[in-house]
Amino acid sequence: MRDDDETGEWRHRQMPSSRLARLGVFGRLAGGVAGGVLAEGARQLGSGKRPRFSDLMLTPANATRVADQLSHLRGAAMKLGQMISMDAGDLLPPELSTILARLRNQAYRMPPKQLDQVLQQEWGANWRRRFLHFEASPIAAASIGQVHRATMPDGRTLAVKVQYPGVAKSIDADVDNVATLLRVSGLLPAEIDLGPLLDAAKRQLAEEADYLREGRQMRSYAERLAGDARYVVPDLVDELTTPRVLAMSFIEGRPIEMLAEAPQRERDAAMTALITLVLRELFEFGTMQTDPNFANYRWQPATGALVLLDFGAARQVPANTSAAYRRLIEAGLIRDRGQIREIAVETGFIGAAAASEHREAIDRMIAAIDDALNREGPFDFGDRAFVPVVREEARAIIADRTIWHVPDAETLFVQRKVSGTALLAARLKARVGVRELAATAIGK
Repeated sequence: MRDDDETGEWRHRQMPSSRLARLGVFGRLAGGVAGGVLAEGARQLGSGKRPRFSDLMLTPANATRVADQLSHLRGAAMKLGQMISMDAGDLLPPELSTILARLRNQAYRMPPKQLDQVLQQEWGANWRRRFLHFEASPIAAASIGQVHRATMPDGRTLAVKVQYPGVAKSIDADVDNVATLLRVSGLLPAEIDLGPLLDAAKRQLAEEADYLREGRQMRSYAERLAGDARYVVPDLVDELTTPRVLAMSFIEGRPIEMLAEAPQRERDAAMTALITLVLRELFEFGTMQTDPNFANYRWQPATGALVLLDFGAARQVPANTSAAYRRLIEAGLIRDRGQIREIAVETGFIGAAAASEHREAIDRMIAAIDDALNREGPFDFGDRAFVPVVREEARAIIADRTIWHVPDAETLFVQRKVSGTALLAARLKARVGVRELAATAIGK
């Protein structure tokens, strides 16, 4: 989820709900991008340059077209764009990563008439009689739905997430169309087989679009974390929850990024709690909420508790994935760098070709991380001295498109959560005893 934009204003925009309407958006996008390519190509040729196709695709104007249309579509298209910008921003061409980042800040909402149509379909024509008050303006929006505050006749305050129309039915086509955009932009080598990854993305997005499933996951997390004051999970309201509407208790909390202004001990405690949760998900629960979007967490200053939101991306962690992370942690705890590399290749974290062709670069990356993790005291996520080393070595490897490797989809989902959690810890400049937490999690 995300709050409204910097100006505090929401912009109404009818969400295309039918497959034909959504296909029309992609058609207009393709036409606009093609026109941009031709115009920019003509301009560069006229100035005596020989333009490359990928450069023509990634002009700021074309990137703006892509970001704007994906935000209009919402659903799978926008979510994939958000994931690309969040997870690979440092590695994409700067024009594309900058514009894709806009997808995290778009503030479109359904017009009131469209919102009313969705709620009539889910709750019936007289749905307003269920509430003492229902706020028409959303308090938050995300890629597949927007959230409204409502008050029940008995005084309970609820958060009601309403799914944009057409999202669930458009997932397969949206994912395929976004993949095509990435292909034609030249960002992805033609040799890479994205089929398994795209299939996994479609399955996950279909699960996220099922709010009944998300409600069950939310309740399961509440049961697992009951009695632990570090975490707060909303209560599910069954009688109002449908496949396209999720109703839950409204929990007060501040954006977790506001912790950046809190005392060091409060930042450390919050991130210790969050990293502990990730380790429990991986090695105890066998289930992980795999979307690390910062907006999925809130913070309660009075108690220091973390409010956990949005369980649509919760999924089972396969035993072999959990075992792979256990082996990596074991090797890391004894600081066997060679074993870390070997396990990373065996389990698919690193491609065999990359390990063979760029072994020295990979070893330097492992050494930089190992040295940082084994300094005396808690790991300081705010000390990013090792990051430039890792980034530079990674750029050299990524530039070699002949050895590109797509890890197992389940590993990617888990790694996205691990990496996103580390990114939040870095944003908060938290200091956490990572080695001790990891050792405890695997029983060492």
